[in-house]
Amino acid sequence: MTYLDFEKPIQDMEGELTKLKEVAEKSKVDLSDKIKELEQHINDKTREIYSNLSAWQRVQVSRHPERPYTLAYVDYVSNKTFMELHGDRTVGDDKAMVGGFGEIDGQTVMFIGQQKGINTKMRQIRRFGMANPEGYRKALRLMKMAEKFNKPIVTFIDTPGAYPGLEAEERGQGEAIARNLLEMVQLKVPVICIIIGEGASGGALGIGIGDKVLMLENTWYSVISPESCSSILWRSWNFKEKAAEALKLTSHDMSKNGLIDGIIPEPIGGAHRHPEETFATVKQEILKHLKQLSKLSPEERIEQRIEKFSAMGVVHDMEA
Repeated sequence: MTYLDFEKPIQDMEGELTKLKEVAEKSKVDLSDKIKELEQHINDKTREIYSNLSAWQRVQVSRHPERPYTLAYVDYVSNKTFMELHGDRTVGDDKAMVGGFGEIDGQTVMFIGQQKGINTKMRQIRRFGMANPEGYRKALRLMKMAEKFNKPIVTFIDTPGAYPGLEAEERGQGEAIARNLLEMVQLKVPVICIIIGEGASGGALGIGIGDKVLMLENTWYSVISPESCSSILWRSWNFKEKAAEALKLTSHDMSKNGLIDGIIPEPIGGAHRHPEETFATVKQEILKHLKQLSKLSPEERIEQRIEKFSAMGVVHDMEA
């Protein structure tokens, strides 16, 4: 288990628990009462810490190296029926963006999302979940396929941003994301978007226009990362904690400002400590919202989608 800096008290107690269990095993002495007591202390301390996380600490949790990524969610939710589809039919197959059909309780769904990679080699291949233009064009191709066959769409968002390389700009990164925004708002099928980790900038928004936009509790969604914001405003990364607070990027901030439709609670200690429980909760949320959205006509869904996103922000008309 990898521990974050603010989890030091938990790390110390879990170290004590491991030693206590070793002593009990070697000495054959019944220490079950002490073990249970220490386990309770660990649970209480974990609850205390995770109930009072700062914005920056939630950013750290969202980036935890053991936190489950898109394909882990898809495999669980679809009960391993997921069939990945490849390529944008123009340039190539972007490994940072994955998508394909899968079943959820007998209902076929198009799953799309960014995949960061589970080890060093795969992270390099998938560019840490930063998609090129062909990744967004692949996503759009799959969305249009889902629309053609009248299948709902579920997107999993987890990216530090769209890939910033020169070749991405040459192939039209901005146009690809903008095209997705235009097309997603007009899709005739139900669309559910879930932020499962990092939701940064247009890289996240490129697959983030839906009837329901949900965030896991310990995730963030913002136009810019705290580090980049700090480097622009203060010419240093040293103010990233202050930037995180100012950006109002946590799930609770986003919900309070009316920018998302709901928060999916995580088990105490985060999704990385209890992935199976998190998967089950996400699956239930998907099923709940698909049931609600299926009662609406395509025209009603599109109208509500447009109204929701049009109402975001503040507009002032200036008189001449």
